Amino acid sequence: MTATISEETKTRDEIARVGKSIFDRGLTFGSTGNISVRMSDDRMLMTPTNASLGCLDPARLSLFSAEGVHTGGDTPTKEAFLHQCMYCARPHGRAVVHLHSTYSVAVSILKDLNKKDVLPPLTAYYVMRVGCLPLVPYFRPGDQKLAAAVQQAAATSNAVLMANHGPVVAGKSLEEAQYATEELEETAKLFLLLHGRELQPLTPAQRKELSAA
Repeated sequence: MTATISEETKTRDEIARVGKSIFDRGLTFGSTGNISVRMSDDRMLMTPTNASLGCLDPARLSLFSAEGVHTGGDTPTKEAFLHQCMYCARPHGRAVVHLHSTYSVAVSILKDLNKKDVLPPLTAYYVMRVGCLPLVPYFRPGDQKLAAAVQQAAATSNAVLMANHGPVVAGKSLEEAQYATEELEETAKLFLLLHGRELQPLTPAQRKELSAA
């Protein structure tokens, strides 16, 4: 299936709209963070390198072929491989959001985290939108070893937290990926606000009930 011109135009505009929304609410800053969407023909649009999510030009987004080759638009972000490995691990994923959001990054720096599931299930919405959050060890930005680590962690979760770096989240739509990323950030904030106090997270039975629903 080939994506129509109208689908591509709509996708470009949606990426710019979501990027501005994320930036305007302080979830990203400077030129950090990136967004991608995989269209119906498996071509991918992605925010380019050194671009602020707050002022994206839809016409200049990086375009990739279904095989992952850069075919148009500005030079892609050096973190493009993070998106590609998420799509490999999450075949039904149609969008990926990666941020350096403050509270999520802060949590990723803490010692003695549960690496298989970093955040406790503090709210029903976190369980429904994120569920499980594995932690990937630190690698320098652009290190291809990070791709293998993220892809392995993403095999069982739509969201991954990279140590000393930030979250990368896949969704069946850009809206779903955006909302899950924002829910993760708010839960990270709650976790830090409650740090050192006795918690009463949702029980396994309550999590199972939410999954069933």
